[in-house]
Amino acid sequence: MANQKSNTKVVTGVVRLSYANVWEPASINGGTPKYSVSLIIPKSDQKTIDAINAAVDAAIKDGAAKFGGKIPNKAALKLPLRDGDIEREDEAYKDSYFVNANSTTAPQIVDRSVQPILDRAEVYSGCYARVSVNFYAFNSNGNRGIACGLGNIQKVKDGEPLGGRTSAADDFATDLDDDFLA
Repeated sequence: MANQKSNTKVVTGVVRLSYANVWEPASINGGTPKYSVSLIIPKSDQKTIDAINAAVDAAIKDGAAKFGGKIPNKAALKLPLRDGDIEREDEAYKDSYFVNANSTTAPQIVDRSVQPILDRAEVYSGCYARVSVNFYAFNSNGNRGIACGLGNIQKVKDGEPLGGRTSAADDFATDLDDDFLA
């Protein structure tokens, strides 16, 4: 990871996008509109998991000022890397960890050749991508932990859409010779 600018930044291996809200910011419960996505990381991708754990540790150290100048016990913090087998009853999260990333700034979304993707249908919940994320400390309203900021997205391949979404071609694949007015 030669282009790492800080030890809190991670460029993932290939992950699956879920709850991909990457084209338009959305407000949750009246909050600031944000771009967001859940990154489903296979438990077999040890390199990405190790990089995230190291970045979280660095974010805890970097954020000591937010925790009253002391580095808190990791167990006392809300951490971003979560176990899909435990926290989600969803087949897409089986044998995976996940991280929810968000940003008030739109991510750059590119293809395998690092060319911008302009067709919004190209990047969706269920496709596979590499994603840059940055971890940082937060301490607000009694909630303390490490959050995950969304950087950029590189789509690497299509996948089965999540959330039961179908294409117009699938929905309307009927025999057009049926003259329903006859």
